[in-house]
Amino acid sequence: MSLGDRLTARALELCRVPSPTGQERALADRIEAWARNLPGPVPVFRRGHSLVVGTLDDSRPSVVLGGHLDTVPEHESAGPPRVEGDRLVARGASDMKGGLAVMMELAEALPRQGPALNALYLFYEAEEGPYRESGLGPLFEALPGLAKAKLAVMLEPSDGAVMVGCMGTLHASLCFRGKTAHSARPWQGDNAIYHAAPLLAELAARPRREVQVGGLTFFEVMTVTTAAGGRARNVVPDRFELNLNYRFAPGKSLGAAQAEVEALVAGRAEVEFVDLAPSGRVCDDNPLVRQLLAATGRPARPKQAWTDVARFSELGVDAVNYGPGETSQAHQEHESAPVATFVEAYQTLAAFLSAPSRA
Repeated sequence: MSLGDRLTARALELCRVPSPTGQERALADRIEAWARNLPGPVPVFRRGHSLVVGTLDDSRPSVVLGGHLDTVPEHESAGPPRVEGDRLVARGASDMKGGLAVMMELAEALPRQGPALNALYLFYEAEEGPYRESGLGPLFEALPGLAKAKLAVMLEPSDGAVMVGCMGTLHASLCFRGKTAHSARPWQGDNAIYHAAPLLAELAARPRREVQVGGLTFFEVMTVTTAAGGRARNVVPDRFELNLNYRFAPGKSLGAAQAEVEALVAGRAEVEFVDLAPSGRVCDDNPLVRQLLAATGRPARPKQAWTDVARFSELGVDAVNYGPGETSQAHQEHESAPVATFVEAYQTLAAFLSAPSRA
């Protein structure tokens, strides 16, 4: 069986195990059973539904290869996981069970001794949910040795390029207040939804903000993603809530991002910050990142999204995104990934991990 066929079969098998956030146990059990059967044997640590496979106390510089087990929920119109032509069509094909398949193939194929770099394979739960619920936090607490890694490579889909840095993200609940009344006599009340109209118009007209970091262009955006309010069809609403998602560029602190939201709202609504995730450092000055870039033969690109690159940055470990699949396919109704990207990512990472280290 060719490399492409092996990777496709493995990714398809992983996609056939549903693992929306909160339901990762079956997939974690399967990957743990696989890991404990690796020749060696290879150390395996599990906390909850997250695993680290590999030796933490190796004398060589360590590189973490990381991938999350969870996916967003499946769309009701999706068919079964399948291969159509040169693409794998399934929830998680790009985000990011194709990356998990590449990690597993690398763990089986690369020798434990000999390469200049020590590879650690990290499979974890709950990336797609709130920042505080990620499986990475408990792993970092249980295995402080992970902070000694020289680089982490998150195998999120990256369109064949190394994506450096990542956007920070926050979610703020904006609550507008009014006064109830019968909808036949609205002048006796105060419509909370109408209070939101000026701010909604400002946000709709607000252009994306271009920010240069390390010669790369990131776009800061504020987007209303949910809205709720009203008591009944014949009642003037006294409460209206919006969820505002702000994506901000590397280098901006959470405090500064929160202050921008407060300034925008300017007292027109009550603001509650419900989820905060920092940005990730642009680390193209790291020798191992340059080595990985050389292996791809492509220039670095900015990550216009949030990933756990940020969480590794908080730990003090430089991190980048590089993995199979297409960023445009993440969370799509009929998610898919080109099979060729599995092979390209595997060959690039195998060459990177096997080359003499510059760290």
